[in-house]
Amino acid sequence: MPDSYDFPTLPDLLRPGMDLVFVGINPSLYSVQRGHYFARRTSRFWPAFSASRLSAPIRDALALDVLGPENDGDLLPFGIGFTDVVKVPTGNASQIRPAMYVEWAPRLLERLTQAEPRLAVFHGVTGYRPFLHHALDSDRKVVELGPQDETIGATRLYVVPNPSPANAHFTLADQTAWYDRVSDFLHALHR
Repeated sequence: MPDSYDFPTLPDLLRPGMDLVFVGINPSLYSVQRGHYFARRTSRFWPAFSASRLSAPIRDALALDVLGPENDGDLLPFGIGFTDVVKVPTGNASQIRPAMYVEWAPRLLERLTQAEPRLAVFHGVTGYRPFLHHALDSDRKVVELGPQDETIGATRLYVVPNPSPANAHFTLADQTAWYDRVSDFLHALHR
């Protein structure tokens, strides 16, 4: 179900019925050049995800201790995918103009509606807030980390810290703990 774009970007790694879709703010130019999500070595995503309970079955099945950007597509058979709020690559998220959220948040809603994952995990409130406003028509101002009240059909929404090194408020251990919480939440949804 990948969309095609008329500019270089990361492909959506989505398919119907997934357990979990990680939603970034937008792809970095570096990640697009490398062709993988969270490709920058300084990103805490892959180290934190690899240390979390969420990735344990995947690491066991692939016989790997640590997962990296080159494994993003390997997660699809395990029901985990990737996409972004805005598909336009930039040097950093601060370069996203407000009009880009207006254009792209409804497109993300459409992709998530088609894929119907059990859980969409947004990396950071910076990406979730405009999605909430422009795609879900909510005026809610305060967004906290964790499970959200909003849903997209049967898809639950969850916000974790952004794994970017620019987000210095959270350590690698904090990020790992959030992915562990996502694992627990996802297991509870399966009950």
